[in-house]
Amino acid sequence: MQMRGNLMLLGAAFFWGTTFVAQMSGMEGLGPFSYAATRYFLGFISLSAVLFFTKKSRRKERIKKNYSHGFLVGLLIGIILFAASSMQQISMLYTTAGKAAFITCLYIVFVPLGSFLLGKKILRENWIGAFLAMTGLYFLAINEKFSINFGDIILFFSAFLWAAQILLIDKFASKVDVLELSTAQIFMTMILSFFAMIIFENPTQKNILNAWFPIFYGGVMSAGVAFTLQNYGQKYAEPSAAAILMSFEAIFGALSSWIILGEEMTSREIFGCLLMLAGVIATQWRIIKR
Repeated sequence: MQMRGNLMLLGAAFFWGTTFVAQMSGMEGLGPFSYAATRYFLGFISLSAVLFFTKKSRRKERIKKNYSHGFLVGLLIGIILFAASSMQQISMLYTTAGKAAFITCLYIVFVPLGSFLLGKKILRENWIGAFLAMTGLYFLAINEKFSINFGDIILFFSAFLWAAQILLIDKFASKVDVLELSTAQIFMTMILSFFAMIIFENPTQKNILNAWFPIFYGGVMSAGVAFTLQNYGQKYAEPSAAAILMSFEAIFGALSSWIILGEEMTSREIFGCLLMLAGVIATQWRIIKR
């Protein structure tokens, strides 16, 4: 079961990483909230269909293993998901998809640090990993003139929210219906994104139709499939192993933005990415040695 969980998390990382390209492409004619609202609408529709067709089997499983419904917990976590994804989407108006993927993955380092606030011990490798990751962020996001991109600042703070979302899922995934948890998260994010779209933006039907493929990919594959893979994967995988597998999101994001969008990084930015990867590996070193 642990191997199955690991493969699910790796699949989630692939879809999240490649979705950075879809997020960038989808905003060519749409605002960040308009793209997010339509994206999460499709994600909610796809998850609702799965929820309906698996209703009987999930009820039997819930009774057998004595865990509860996941809707309420999912709605609460969905508020954090909305804040994190909105900050990420807005940041991509100012930065590249490749950089966004790497900076977002700082949550891998913040997860063990967040665990400390929940009463868990921080190991020496966690501090080393944090130092390497923050040094890497300096080379990736701050240029030679000591200025930092506004989008990179937003991404940095969004990483704290992604870490909070992961910690909360880790806490509840084994206690509630995971598919209900995923669906409720996506539903809450969709509703809040629609409200923000109405308040701040005015999308046209033409622009939405022109962005149908990025919306479809970001909605069904990332919001629908990947978040479900994450929730199921975290149910079976160890938290530290889950963190390092999901860090592949950065690699998939950088590669897909290079291949599809033609984005390139300077040698300084590449060095920063390597340091951040080293930080992620250092944070999870105890797991890797097993």
